[in-house]
Amino acid sequence: MAQGRERDEGPHSASGSSLSVRWVQGFPKQNVHFVNDNTICYPCGNFVIFINIETKKKTVLQCSNGIVGVVATNIPYEVVAFSDRKLKPVIYIYSFPGLTRRTKLKGNVLLDYTLLSFSYCGTYLASYSSLPEFELALWNWESNIILCKKSQPDMDVNQMSFNPMNWRQLCLSSPSTVSVWTIERSNQEHYFKARLVKLPLEDGSFFNETDVVFPQSLPKDLIYGPVLPLSAIAGLVGEEAETFRPKDDLYPLLHPTMHCWTPTSDLYIGCEEGHLLVINGDTLKVTVLNKIEEESPLDRRNFISPVTLVYQKEGVLASGIDGFVYSFIIKDGSYMIEDFLEIERPVEHMMFSPNYTMLLIQTDKGSVYIYTFGEKPILNKVLDACDGNFQAIDFITPGTQHFMTLTHSGEVCVWWLEDCACVSKIYLNTPATVLACCPSSSSAAVGTDSGSVYFINVYNEESPQVIHTVFLSESSVQHVVYDQRGIFLLVGTSEGKVFVINANSSSSFQIIGFTEVAKDIVQISTVSLLETDIVEVMVLSSLPEAGRSRLEMFTMPTLLSQVSTTFTDERGRLKDELIHKYLFELEHTLSSAVLDFESKQIYGFCSQVPYICSYLLPKEEHIGIYILKPYQKVQSRQYGPGILYLSSHGLLLITIAKCGILCIRDIYTLETFARCRSHSHQGHGIQSMRISMDGQNILVNGRDDGTLVYLKWKRFGGHLANDILYYYQKLLIFLSSTIDKENVYLSRTPKVTIDLASNSEYTKEKASTDSSQNELVLTDVKKEIPWIQRKSQEAIKKEVNLFSKKRKEIKKGIKALSKTILNMMEENDKLENIAKLDQQEFGLDLEALERLQDESQEEVAKMKKDVEMHNLAKSYLAELIKEECWNSMAVKGRALKCFHIPCVVENFPMKARTAEELKELERVLQQKKIEAECLKLRKEIVEAQSGVTLVKKRHEEDDEEEEEEDKKVQYSNLPNYLLGSLSTDFGVDTSFLSSQLELHSREEKINQIILLKDIIYKVKTAFNNEFDAAYKQKEFEIARVKERNVRIREIILDLELEEAVWQPEFEDCEKPERTLVVQDEEITANKHVKPWHKAKTELITNHETEHWLLIQGTTTRLRALMDMMGGVLEVKKEDILRMVIPQPAFMAKPDAVWTEEERKQFKDYEKKVKELNEERDKYRKSLEAELKKLQNSIQESTQAFDEHLKRLFERRVKAEMVTNQEELKINNLAFSLLLDEELSSREKFLNNYLTRKQQEKSQTSEAVRKSREDLDVYKEHHDNLLAEDKVMDRSFKKEFAEIPSHQVDILYKLFKRRPRLQDEKVRFQLNLTIQILLKQGQVELENFQLVLEYADAILINKNIIEDLNSVIRTQGQKKIASMMESKDVHKRIFQIEWEHKKMEMEREDLNQKAWDIQMLFFSRDRQKFLNEPNYEALISIQIGIMEQTIAVLDKTHKKNVENCKKLLKKLGKFSNQKDIANYTLSCNLREELIAVSERKDICNAMGSKLTCEKIAEERYENMMQQQRLTNISKQQAEQISVLQAEVERLRMKTFPALVQM
Repeated sequence: MAQGRERDEGPHSASGSSLSVRWVQGFPKQNVHFVNDNTICYPCGNFVIFINIETKKKTVLQCSNGIVGVVATNIPYEVVAFSDRKLKPVIYIYSFPGLTRRTKLKGNVLLDYTLLSFSYCGTYLASYSSLPEFELALWNWESNIILCKKSQPDMDVNQMSFNPMNWRQLCLSSPSTVSVWTIERSNQEHYFKARLVKLPLEDGSFFNETDVVFPQSLPKDLIYGPVLPLSAIAGLVGEEAETFRPKDDLYPLLHPTMHCWTPTSDLYIGCEEGHLLVINGDTLKVTVLNKIEEESPLDRRNFISPVTLVYQKEGVLASGIDGFVYSFIIKDGSYMIEDFLEIERPVEHMMFSPNYTMLLIQTDKGSVYIYTFGEKPILNKVLDACDGNFQAIDFITPGTQHFMTLTHSGEVCVWWLEDCACVSKIYLNTPATVLACCPSSSSAAVGTDSGSVYFINVYNEESPQVIHTVFLSESSVQHVVYDQRGIFLLVGTSEGKVFVINANSSSSFQIIGFTEVAKDIVQISTVSLLETDIVEVMVLSSLPEAGRSRLEMFTMPTLLSQVSTTFTDERGRLKDELIHKYLFELEHTLSSAVLDFESKQIYGFCSQVPYICSYLLPKEEHIGIYILKPYQKVQSRQYGPGILYLSSHGLLLITIAKCGILCIRDIYTLETFARCRSHSHQGHGIQSMRISMDGQNILVNGRDDGTLVYLKWKRFGGHLANDILYYYQKLLIFLSSTIDKENVYLSRTPKVTIDLASNSEYTKEKASTDSSQNELVLTDVKKEIPWIQRKSQEAIKKEVNLFSKKRKEIKKGIKALSKTILNMMEENDKLENIAKLDQQEFGLDLEALERLQDESQEEVAKMKKDVEMHNLAKSYLAELIKEECWNSMAVKGRALKCFHIPCVVENFPMKARTAEELKELERVLQQKKIEAECLKLRKEIVEAQSGVTLVKKRHEEDDEEEEEEDKKVQYSNLPNYLLGSLSTDFGVDTSFLSSQLELHSREEKINQIILLKDIIYKVKTAFNNEFDAAYKQKEFEIARVKERNVRIREIILDLELEEAVWQPEFEDCEKPERTLVVQDEEITANKHVKPWHKAKTELITNHETEHWLLIQGTTTRLRALMDMMGGVLEVKKEDILRMVIPQPAFMAKPDAVWTEEERKQFKDYEKKVKELNEERDKYRKSLEAELKKLQNSIQESTQAFDEHLKRLFERRVKAEMVTNQEELKINNLAFSLLLDEELSSREKFLNNYLTRKQQEKSQTSEAVRKSREDLDVYKEHHDNLLAEDKVMDRSFKKEFAEIPSHQVDILYKLFKRRPRLQDEKVRFQLNLTIQILLKQGQVELENFQLVLEYADAILINKNIIEDLNSVIRTQGQKKIASMMESKDVHKRIFQIEWEHKKMEMEREDLNQKAWDIQMLFFSRDRQKFLNEPNYEALISIQIGIMEQTIAVLDKTHKKNVENCKKLLKKLGKFSNQKDIANYTLSCNLREELIAVSERKDICNAMGSKLTCEKIAEERYENMMQQQRLTNISKQQAEQISVLQAEVERLRMKTFPALVQM
C-alpha cells in the first residue's frame, strides 16, 4: 500500500498523549435524584452528573460501557446505582463523593434494566427488567448476591418503590395494574409474594368479580348436562385458565399514573381519569376519595390527571400537565384541591430532600427547581435546560474562554468554557440548523430552515445581538463554514447552491455570489493559509443513485469582495472559469472529506467500509470529471459513518463516528495517537465536534443523547505541541489587526430591529414602465424576496430595458391578435352547443394547451385505470362467489313452480364429497361390516355351544346376499321411533347405524355422525332424483304447450280473435344459470362501437340489402301470378275465411239501368256469396271446436303436472324433515362430543391445578420444614443460654463468698439487670480503633486502601519480636553449619555415582561396537567378488549386455520422440481451438464478473460483511489451514522416521552374522 510523505517522527512525536473529560453539559431526560441533602444527580449520555445545590458545582461519573441506563440513589449510604445498556447489562454501585466503585452486580438480564430502587433501610436494591424476562430481582448490593427474583411475563412496569416504613413491601405500578409485593424471609432465604390490587371501573365504581376457577353460581341443566366454566369451554388447561375472561366480560378499569407511600404504609394512587385512590397496605382495600368542589372552581383546571405525587403531612402534592403544583388536602375519605405553586412548564417529577426542607421540581424540558420551605418560601432554578438538544456548537475566537450552542428551535446560548456556566441567551424564534463563529471577529452566523442567515454580535458575551440578516434562498441552510482566516463565509443550501459572503462585519456581510453544486451537500472544506492570497474550497456531495461521491473544488482570491462584479454574472453566479472549478468523482461513497493544507491530497472517510483513504490530486488541469483512486488506506477502527475534521493548524486530523469514539490522528501517517469515548452507539454516536485554535480545547456534541462533553489534553507535548503553539501564535498575530478592527465596528453597530419570529427580509420594489405601454406604476410593496430571486429580477429588468423597442412591437402584435381571438370567441358563442369550442381552445399558449391536453389525458387514463380496477375487483368478487356458490356445487340449487297454483318446490343444493370424506365413510362402513360379521360369528359359537341351534346353514355361502337383503328388510321394518327419523321412507339403508342407546365412546359417536351425514346425503340425492324427473317433465310439458300454441295462434288468427295465447316459460329461479349470463337487452347503456367495427357493420348491411334486392328481382313472375289469381292459385280450406268474391262492375250503376245479362250475373253472384258464407260458418265452427279442444288438453296436462308437483312438495317437506331429524341427531352427538372435550379440558385443568398446588404445597412444606429446623436450632441455642444463665445465677454468690452480703446483694441485682448481649458488648468495648505510624518503604501490605481491615491480625510488643528474631538467628546459624556438612557428604556421593554411571556407559559402548561388528552388512556383490575366480570377465559380459540394452533404448526413445512431436502438433491445434473457446469464455466471464461485482455492491449496500472483515477472515482461515498442514506434516515426518527406523531394524535382522553369538 502506498504511504504518505516521509517525515521525521521526532519533531511531531505525540506518543503517550491522552484526553480527559473536564465537564459534561446535558439536561435530564429521566428523574432527578437526591444523593444527600445538598446534591442531586441525573444520567446524561455516558455520564452521571452530580450538582451541588448550593455551589452549583458539577461532578461527573463516566460509564465505561456506553450510555447510562436507569439510576437510583441510596441516601443513608450515599451510593449511586446505575445500569448500562449493553447486551447482558450490569448494575454499578459507586460511593459519593469519592466516586469509587463499591460493587458490580451481574444478573441474567439480556437486554436492559428499566427500573432500580433502593430500600430506605438496609442494603437492599430492587431491579426490574422488561423484555424478554420481565424479571423483578432483590439484591443485597453490599454482598453482591441476588436474594430472590421472580418473572412476570408481559407485565410492563413504569414505577417501583419500597415502603419507607417497611423494606419488606414493594409497590409496582403500570398504566393498567398496581401490585404490592411482600418480601418474606426465613433465615437466609427470601421469597417474593405478589398481590394484585383490584382497581375500580373508570367511573369509580367497583365490580363484583366471580370466582373463575371454581364458580359457585353456575346453573344446572338436567337435559344437556353440566354447565362448565368459560375456561373449560375455551379449552384452556394451563395457568391462563385461572384468569381467562371473555371479551364481553371485560370492563375498562382506572389507569394508574403514579403512586406514593404514606407513613401508615398506605398507598395513594393517581389515575389518568382524575380519581385519587387510597389503598390499605395490609388488606389492599381500595377507597376512591371524593373530590370536594369549591364554590368558584378553577377555570380550565377542574380535571387534574396527576403526573407525579409526593406525600406531605395533610395529603399529597400533585402535578399535572398544566404547569401547576397542587396540594391535595385529604380528610375523612375526601380531598380538596388548592393551588400550591405555578411553574412555567409542565411538571414531570417531584421529590423531597432527605431532610424534608426542600422540594425538587423537574419539568418536561429538563429544568430543575428547588422549593425551600420556611417562613418565606424560596423557589430557585438549579438547572435551566435549553429548548431541546444541541444542534451545533462552536468556539468564540480564539476559543479559550467562551463557546456558543444552538438548538433546533433557534435558541443561541453563550457559555463560559471553564465551568460551562451560561453567560447569556438569545432566541431567534425560528427553526435553526447550523452555527459557525468567525475567526476574524467576535461574530457568529446561524443558518435556518427558511433559508436565512442570522449574524450575531458576541463582542459583549453577556448581551449577544442580531446585527444583520440575509435571506439567501427559499431552501434550508445546511452548512455554514468560515475559512481559516475568516475572510469568507460559505453557506450551503439543500438545493445545491454554495453562497459566498464577506465575513467582515464592516462590509455589512456583503453577498459576493454563489456557485451551483450537486444537491446533496455532505461537507464543505476550506484551506486558507497565511502565506497565500487565495482560499481553496472543496464541496463533497453524494450521488446515491450511482453509488458514488462527487468532489467540486474552486479557488477564490482574498480580494474577491473588491472585484466581485467581474467574477459574477448578472444573476450573482460565480463564473466557473474564473474560480477554476474542477469536478472529481470517486467510485465509492464518502461520508466526509477534507482538503489538506498543501492542497495535494484529500482525506476521505468511507461510508460503507471502515477505512480512511487519501487521494492524490492531479498536478495538471483537466476538463470534465476526473476519477480519483485511493492512494493510502488506513483502517479507522470506528464503525458507522464518520466525519473528518482538520484542525486550524492542519496538523491534526480528527475523526468521529456513530460508535461515539473520537480519534485524533497524525495528518501524515493517519495513525491514532489519542482517542476518547465520549458518547456511545446507543445514542447514535457523535453529531459534531469543534477544536480551538490552539488545539487545547475540544467540544464534542452527541447526536441523540443530548450531551455536550468538554475534552482537554491530559498529556500532550513534544515537537508536535510546539508546532501547534507556534502556528497558533502566528495565526493570532495575523488576525489580531483584523479582529481589533472588526470588534471596534461591532461595538458601534446598533442592534437590528427585526422580527425574529417571522424570519423574513423585507425588500422594496418600485417598477415603472413607459407611458406607451399603458402599465400602472406600482407602489412600494413589502415582500419577502430572497437574494437570489432579487438578483434574478434585477437581471430581468436590465434585459427589459435593453430590449424595450422589441418588446413594444411584440405587445402591439399581441394586442391585435387578442382582438382577433375575442372576435372569434364572440362568433363561437353564437354557434350551437355541438359546434362550440371550449374556452381552452382559444388559448395561444401552446405549452399551456399541451399541458392541459396532457392533464386531460392523464385524468382520462386515471379514470380508465380506476374503472378497470373497479371492474377487476367486481369480476374477482363475482368469480369468488361463482366458484363458492355455483362451480363447487355438484347439484346446483334450483326451483320448480306450478303452472296454475302458487306452489314452489326447491331441490337440495349439494357439494361433491371430498376424497377424505369418502375414505372416512369407507373406513366406517368396513368397520361396521367387520363388527357385524364378528357379532354373527359370536352368536353362532354361542348357539353351537348351547346345542340349541338346528342345522340352518346348509347353503350359507351361496345365500349371503339374500341374508343381507333380509337383514335390510328386517332393519327397515323396525319402528321409526327407534331410528329417530323417517329416512327409511326414502329407501336409505340404516342397517349400519348403531342404536342410540349404545353410543357411549367417542369413536362410536364420531362413526355415527359420519353415517348420519351419509344418510342425509342419500336422502337429498333421492329427492334430487325425483326433482330432476319432475324438472324434465315440466320441460316436456312446456315443449308440448309450445307445439299446441302454434296451432292455437293460427286458429286465433283465422278467426280474427283478440285472445292472448298462454305460453308458460321457465323463470330465473328455475334456471339460475341465466343469472350468470348478461343479455344484451339487460344493458341500459349504449354500446360503444369502435369506428372500424361500425364501418364493417355498414358495409355488411349494404351488401345484404343488395343481395335481397337481387333475390326480389327474380320473383317478379311469381308476384304477377299471385296478383292475377287474387293471392292464391288454389283455394285452400284455411283461406275460406279470407276469401272474398269480387263484385261485378255493373253493380256500381243503378238497378234500373241493368241489363238482363247483368241481372243474371247478379243472381249468380248472390248465389256464390251465399254458398261462401255457409262454408265459412262451417269452417269457423270447426276451428272453434278445435281451439277449445287444444285449450282443454293444455289445461288438463298442466293441472296434472301441478298435482304431481304438489305431491313432490310434500315429498320435499318430508325430506327436509328427515334431514332435520338426522341433523338434530348429529347436533346432539356433536354437543355430547363437545361436552366430553369440555369435561376433559376441565379435568386436565383440575389435574394441572392440583399438580401446581401440590408443588406449591411441597415447596411450602419444605420451607416450613427448614423454618422449623432453624427454629429448633434457635430454641436449642436459647435453652443453652438459659441453662448457662441459671448456672451463672446459682454460682454467682459462691464466687463472691469473701465479700459482705449486702454488697453481694447489690452485685446480684446488677447481675440480674444486665443486658443479655453482654459478651458482644464486652467484645465491642475491647475492640478499639487505634492509629499506628508506619515507615514508608519498610512495611509491605497487600490490597492497600485508604481504610484497612485487619480481621486476621494481632498487635504485640516489639521486644517480643526482637527476642524471637535473635533466637531464630542462632538456630539458623546452627542449621547452616549442619547443612554445609551434609552438603559435602552429598557432593562425594554424587561424584561416586557419576563415576559409576561413566563406567556403565563405557561398558554399553563396547557391547554396542561388538554387536555392530557382528551385524556388519555383507552384500551379494561382495560375496560374488570373493567367490568368483574370473570376476573381471563377468563384469565385461554384463557391460556388453548393458550397451546393447542402451542401444535398444535409444531407438525406442527416438520413436517415442517422433510420436510425441506428432502428438504435440495435434495438441497445438487443439490448444488453438481451446484458446478460441477460452477467449469466448473470458468475454462471458468479464460480463459475469461485472454482474457479480454489481451484486457484491448491492450486498455491501444491504449490510453484508465489510471488506476488511472478509479479508481478515480469509487471512485467518489461510493461517489456520497453514498451521493445520504444518502440524500434519510434522506428524507424518515423525511417523516416517519411526517407520524408517523399524525398516532398518528389520533389514539388519536379515543379514548373516560372521561370528557366533
